[in-house]
Amino acid sequence: MFNKNLNYNPDVLDALANLSNDEVFTPPKLANQVLDLLPPEIFENSKTTFLDPGCKSGVFLREIAKRLIKGLEKEIPDLQKRLNHIYTKQLFGIAITELTELLSTRSVYCTKKANGKYSVCTKFKDEKGNIKFNKVNHTWINGRCKYCGASEEVYNRAEILETHAYEFIHTKNPEEIFKMKFDVIIGNPPYQLNDGGGTGDSAKPIYHLFIEQAKKLSPRFLTMIIPSRWMKGGKGLDKFRKEMINDKRIKFIRDFEYANECFPGLHIDGGVCYFLWKKDHNGEVEYHYKPKEGIETSDVRYLKNNFSEKIIRDHKQISIIEKVFKKSEKNFSTIVSSRKPYGISTDLFNAPNKYGYKEIPKEYFKDSYKIYGVKGNKGGAKRLVGYIDKKKIEPHSNISKYKLFQSYAYTTTSTIPPKIILGKPYEICTETFLEIGPFNNEKETLNCLSYTKTKFYRALLFFNRIQKNLSQSTFSLIPVQDFSKTWTDEELYTKYNLNKEEIDFIESMIKPMD
Repeated sequence: MFNKNLNYNPDVLDALANLSNDEVFTPPKLANQVLDLLPPEIFENSKTTFLDPGCKSGVFLREIAKRLIKGLEKEIPDLQKRLNHIYTKQLFGIAITELTELLSTRSVYCTKKANGKYSVCTKFKDEKGNIKFNKVNHTWINGRCKYCGASEEVYNRAEILETHAYEFIHTKNPEEIFKMKFDVIIGNPPYQLNDGGGTGDSAKPIYHLFIEQAKKLSPRFLTMIIPSRWMKGGKGLDKFRKEMINDKRIKFIRDFEYANECFPGLHIDGGVCYFLWKKDHNGEVEYHYKPKEGIETSDVRYLKNNFSEKIIRDHKQISIIEKVFKKSEKNFSTIVSSRKPYGISTDLFNAPNKYGYKEIPKEYFKDSYKIYGVKGNKGGAKRLVGYIDKKKIEPHSNISKYKLFQSYAYTTTSTIPPKIILGKPYEICTETFLEIGPFNNEKETLNCLSYTKTKFYRALLFFNRIQKNLSQSTFSLIPVQDFSKTWTDEELYTKYNLNKEEIDFIESMIKPMD
């Protein structure tokens, strides 16, 4: 039964379903947490200008307006004059689609049209106000958009379909969109585009393009919510990561291992973060990290470190990594292959006709190699073994040697990898696996396999992961051992002089293996 005395006024922007995992609506609570990073005095200045270059619901502009309405009360006492000034002179947005233009206009101006009868602003002559959506086109060069890298095959669509050519990142001169620069650029940009090679981890990130473009406008402050994947990996993000790590204008980062903390019901591999970039800051970063389980930790440091080209998210990991690094031992990534070590794609057992077979042979035949792969779709794929003509594979120096085959994909939150396969001489694998090795004999191979099961090894692997798919560089924090012998965690803890606090940290984080 409805209780008329119940004081409940829900925010409609809390109830919006996400457009996709790539175009995510920002909850009002999160938007305000980001706005809290900005100094309060900018909301008391009638000349401060704000831009959201990737408007979806208009939540950032709406919440900024609330703060300005209060902050400018003394400077502009008349409420309507204050509203007119704020909405016409201070708040600007670029919508990402026609739909989000309508949503943003409604939530910011409280009406369908900015110049409508019921608009909170009475000075607009244009029904769009300062929230623009101009449909722009990709610029194709050799099958890719020269601005965002979108696949022509995927996004060269009919006029009625959305092409996801976002205006802010499809121009060399972003200042021309509004013919002005901005004090604050803020938002939650689109995250990625299907690049024609798949989705998820194989899609092309684009959020970094919004950040790079925003910096061209030289704002006083830049703050955005983005996936945390850039910190350790991500397709095509190496240059961006290097620039961010070396940019001493980044003043603050709050990093969440579990995206659900920010976006309820949403999973994003590696989590999400938001940051504050301040034009006149030149120093260390105040870094906050919230693991999926446990309390948030914080420290003040530079993003750049001496032992990795990636960001160490949890500062409790740093002392362990430093002790390992001081030994100056061979890096485990040097014995891990790149993707597709033998030139055979992961679809071998799903599409055998591509390789000249009706079905992949299950028995040895002359001049064939035993090959490990999978059959089935993601989530339901099963490991299979077959045989393939040696003429169909790329030459490889490790074919006649012992090695290990490690599945390159498993959930980012798991510290227990899928079973690693012992690869004997003349046994190979599809792209499903990374190859570890080679080794001189079976004993060394089994000793390395035993090492991969230690908590020490798996902790260093976990420290360097942020996405589902492993790569060669994911193993870069792990040292190679003398595999003429077996290794236990106790021996490894002693070798690297780990103290009780560091050991307890590893033991609490890494689950035991059978």
